[in-house]
Amino acid sequence: MSSSGVEVPTRSGVPPVAAELSKSRRRRRRVRSVGRDLWWLILPGAAVYLYVVVVPTFQGMQGAFTDWSFATVGAPNFTGLENFTRIFNTDAGPAVLRTLQLALVVVILQNVIGLALALLFNGRVFGRNVLRTIVFAPMVVSALVVGYLFKYIFGPPGVGGVNQVLAALGLETVDFLGNPTTAMIIIIVTVLWQSIGGNMVIYLAGLQGVPAELEEAAALDGAGYWKRFWFVVRPLLAPAITINLMLGLIGGLKIFDQIFALTNGGPGNQTQTIATLIYSYFSQYADYGRSAALALLLAIGIAILSIIQFSVLRRQERNS
Repeated sequence: MSSSGVEVPTRSGVPPVAAELSKSRRRRRRVRSVGRDLWWLILPGAAVYLYVVVVPTFQGMQGAFTDWSFATVGAPNFTGLENFTRIFNTDAGPAVLRTLQLALVVVILQNVIGLALALLFNGRVFGRNVLRTIVFAPMVVSALVVGYLFKYIFGPPGVGGVNQVLAALGLETVDFLGNPTTAMIIIIVTVLWQSIGGNMVIYLAGLQGVPAELEEAAALDGAGYWKRFWFVVRPLLAPAITINLMLGLIGGLKIFDQIFALTNGGPGNQTQTIATLIYSYFSQYADYGRSAALALLLAIGIAILSIIQFSVLRRQERNS
C-alpha cells in the first residue's frame, strides 16, 4: 500500500493484500495435502489398537449380558441383567465400599504427602536432586514386584523381615497380613510408597511455574509462609492439583497388583476390592459373564466419578 492509502498492485497486477491471502491459502492447502498423504502411516498402529483394545472391550461388554462361563458349550445365551443382579446379591457390595474407602484414603494421602515433598524439595535442600530421584525411583518398578517386596517385609512370624527384627529384639511378633486392619494399612503404605513420587513430580512442575516475584512481593507486604502458599502459590497450582486428584482417583479405584501380591483379597475376603473380585470371578470361578459385568460397572463408575470430579475441580480452578 502506498503512503496515500491506495494499494499498489504487484507485478502480476494483484493487490498486495489479495496476494498475501492467496499465499496463505496455498500454504494451508499444502499443509492439508501433506496430512492427507501421510494419514495411512497410522494404519498399523490403529489396527493393533483395534485388535488389542477395542474389539476385546466390546466383546467383554457383550459377555456381561450372557451366561458365558467355563461350562458354556457353543455360543453363550443372552441373560439380560441377571449377572448384574447376582453381583449385588453376593459379596460385591462390601467390595465396592472397601474400594471407595481405599481410593479416598489413597488420594488424600498421595496429594498431601506429595505436595509436602514438592514444597520441601523445591527449596534449598542439600542434595535435593538425589532426594527427588530416591522418592521417584519406586515409580519405575512394577507394582506387582513392589507388592511381593512388601509381602516379604511384613510376612508372617519366622518369614517376614519386620518379624525377624522383632524376634531378634525379643519383642512379640505380629501377623501383619493375617489381620484385616493391619493388612489394609500395609496395602495403603505399599501404594503410597510407590506412587507418591509421581505426585511430587507433578507438583514440582507446577511450583517451577510460580513466579518468584509474586512470592517476594507478598513477603515484602508482610505475608508469612502459609499466607504466601495459600493466597499466591495454591491458586497457581490449581492445574497440578486437578491432574493429581484425577489420576489418584482413577488409580485408587482400580488398585489390583499390590492387593493381589500382598493378600490376594484375604484374610476372609476382608481386603477384597472390585478389581480383585473381577479377577476372582474370572480365574477362580470361571464365571466370565459375571466378571465382565462387574468390570463394566467399574468402568462406568470410574467415568461418572471422574467427570464429576473434573467438573468441580475445573470450576474451582477458574475461580481461583
